[in-house]
Amino acid sequence: MKYLSVCSGIESASVAWNSLGFECVGLFENDAFPSRVLAHHYPGVTNYGDLNDYGKHPIAAFDILVGGTPCQSFSIAGFRAGLDDPRGNLALAFCSVLSRYRPRWFVWENVPGVLSANCGRDFGTLVGAMVECGYGVVWRVLDAQYFGVPQRRRRVFVVGHTADWRPAAEILFDPQGLRGHFAPGRGTRENSAADIGTGANLGGAKINPDIANALTARMYKGINTTLDEGQTPIVEYVPPLADPIITREHRTYTHEGTNNFRTRNVVAFAQNQRDEVREVPVAGALPAIRRRDCKGETLLEDSLAVRRLTPTECERLQGFPDGYTALPGASDSARYKALGNSMAVPVMRWLGERLSLYSRR
Repeated sequence: MKYLSVCSGIESASVAWNSLGFECVGLFENDAFPSRVLAHHYPGVTNYGDLNDYGKHPIAAFDILVGGTPCQSFSIAGFRAGLDDPRGNLALAFCSVLSRYRPRWFVWENVPGVLSANCGRDFGTLVGAMVECGYGVVWRVLDAQYFGVPQRRRRVFVVGHTADWRPAAEILFDPQGLRGHFAPGRGTRENSAADIGTGANLGGAKINPDIANALTARMYKGINTTLDEGQTPIVEYVPPLADPIITREHRTYTHEGTNNFRTRNVVAFAQNQRDEVREVPVAGALPAIRRRDCKGETLLEDSLAVRRLTPTECERLQGFPDGYTALPGASDSARYKALGNSMAVPVMRWLGERLSLYSRR
């Protein structure tokens, strides 16, 4: 099967689908760093640039149109301008490509906020435009954590087919689910998916989340900063230093031995009665009686070190190979942004496998 990728980013679709034998006939991406990534990994595939200029280019026939148009105009962390935002209007450009080329299938992705932007009217307008192009349309929210990566990443996927909605429903939904037979849900574990800012039990050293919050484009040194996604730091065990000296000015532990000198960051946390944990610059007053649950107290973590996600870890959380975005001279901030904007590779692979299976019937 052949596909055209629009708003390609760093091209999760190709990473997911090339192993299935799919062929990419073209890309549309105009951001500088993602375009460098595409040129590095897919030198034989033309990048046509801005999707708004699709009419200027002759493009070979293709079976699938795939793309995740910019989500910032629909995100609850943004201004919710929806289709009034030029970035939101790229969703309508997606529909224009559908109308011109009439591929058999399309796959469109965005944040769940698209369902409620402008009280749902924007999503209704978009789906209506897809239907007017002659497609049967279904949509579903998929979470990457259930497809093999340790990241809580809920995204809306819309699949369309030129015949009617039933083939698209077969791609997005399992027959068991359509009949009302749902697989058992994942059980709640004491330290499974909590992020460090919500309900973590620092006193019992039980911070070790195995599911990260969704990566975002606006990460600062590996920490997510948007309101709708939360934060994902990494907490790992570090052997304590002997005879530490705590300095308030730098908040570090230092240990000076005969032949060595070591320094590492120390983070002070305060936990309130609602189990909310926050970092504090100055330790609170020491109580006369320590509570077993440490609520209301300041905890200075000696054996746990908090650090940011690395770009490589972000690549893994999205399902990309290690070093996929590590181009010569690439800044960490550019890599964080590109990875935060991307679709999760395992989700795209699942969709590709189902499309491939349907096409062989």
